[in-house]
Amino acid sequence: MTRSLSIIMAQVAPVEWDPAATLEAYETYLVHVKAVVPSTQLVIHPELHLTGLGRIDRPAPAGWSPRVLAQPIPGPLSERVGALAKRLGLWLVPGSIYELGDDGRIYNTTIAVAPDGSIRARYRKVFPWRPYERVAAGDEFVVFNLDGLGTAGLMICYDGWFPEVARQLAWLGAELILQPTATATIDRPQEIILAQANAIANQVFVANVNAAGEAGLGQSALIDPEGRPIHIGGDGREMITAVLDLDHVTRAREIGTAGLNRLWRQIDEEGGGATLPMYGGRIRPRTAAGGSTKMNPA
Repeated sequence: MTRSLSIIMAQVAPVEWDPAATLEAYETYLVHVKAVVPSTQLVIHPELHLTGLGRIDRPAPAGWSPRVLAQPIPGPLSERVGALAKRLGLWLVPGSIYELGDDGRIYNTTIAVAPDGSIRARYRKVFPWRPYERVAAGDEFVVFNLDGLGTAGLMICYDGWFPEVARQLAWLGAELILQPTATATIDRPQEIILAQANAIANQVFVANVNAAGEAGLGQSALIDPEGRPIHIGGDGREMITAVLDLDHVTRAREIGTAGLNRLWRQIDEEGGGATLPMYGGRIRPRTAAGGSTKMNPA
C-alpha cells in the first residue's frame, strides 16, 4: 500500500480588497470541488487569500490594513474554516491571514486545519518580504502529522528564497512542504526554480500555490521529491489536482534521486563531523527509529 494524498492546489483570485466576499467565495469553492473531486483530502489556497488581497501596484482602500483585519488564532475566522473542514471532511490550508498575536504584533500566519475541525498547526512567516511587508517575523518552524499518512511542513511565499527554511522543515521530518504564495512580480520564474531546488536538496514534495487574477501571476508549482515538475500552472485560475505518493520521498532518500544521490544517508554517515559556524551548531545524525532530526547546539 502506498501512502497516497489527494490534493487540490487552488490557483484562484480573492475578491479584491473584500474579505467578506472572498470568504463566501472560498466556502462555495470548497463545497464545489469536494463534490467534483470527492477523493480530495487536502486543499491549499494562496497567501493572504482570505484577506481579499489586491494588486501590489495599487494602494489599499481605507479600512483595509493588516491591523484592521488581524484576528487571534483561534478566532472567528479560523473557527469558520474549522467548521467548514469538519463539514466537508477535508484538510484545509486556507492560504494565510493576518494574526493578532498575544504580544500585540501582527503576523502573516498560515494554519493547517484537520478534517475534525481542529487546528493542527500554526506557522508565522519567518521571512516577510521587506520592505513591502511590515508584519512581525515569526521565529518557529512548523511541521504536522497528517493523521499517520505522513508529515507536512508549512512555509509562506518569500520563505522559499531562504534555503534554511525548507531544510529545517525536512530536518524536522517534512515529506511535503505546503507553500501558499502571492507573487505578482517579475521574479516568479526564479520562484519556480527555487521550488525545484528546495525539493531536490531536501528530497520532498513542494506544493507552491500562487494567486491568480489581481493578487498574483499564477504559475503555481507542484514539484516531486526528485525536483521534477508534476505541474506548472498557467497565468489564470486553475484547480490543480494531484495524488501524491508520499512513499516517493522514502524511495528518493533510500535509493537516491535518479537512483544516484542519497543526500540524507550521507548527512547521517558523514555530516556529523562538519561544523556550521554560521548557525552556531553541528549536525547530529537522525534517530534510527523515526528519522527525526534536530540541530545540536555547539
